[in-house]
Amino acid sequence: MGCSICESLERTYLLWLNEYIEARSSAGYRVSTKLAAQKNVEMERARYELEEHRLVCAAARKVPLAHFPIRNEATSTRRLAA
Repeated sequence: MGCSICESLERTYLLWLNEYIEARSSAGYRVSTKLAAQKNVEMERARYELEEHRLVCAAARKVPLAHFPIRNEATSTRRLAA
């Protein structure tokens, strides 16, 4: 059984990751990058909280860190540009 805190933090991270990708993909991104930057900050904050929790969580030690996606700037930029 997994840790409910890990699951919650992972859902939050994935939510912000999707929000960031949508903001980068929007037509408004060309006009203003402020919204995308705010989403990026929230997404990175959620990722950091998940990583910090997984360092101390006994249940997470059984699941490799590669279990959740980490945004790679080069990869995401290429994917969004396509």
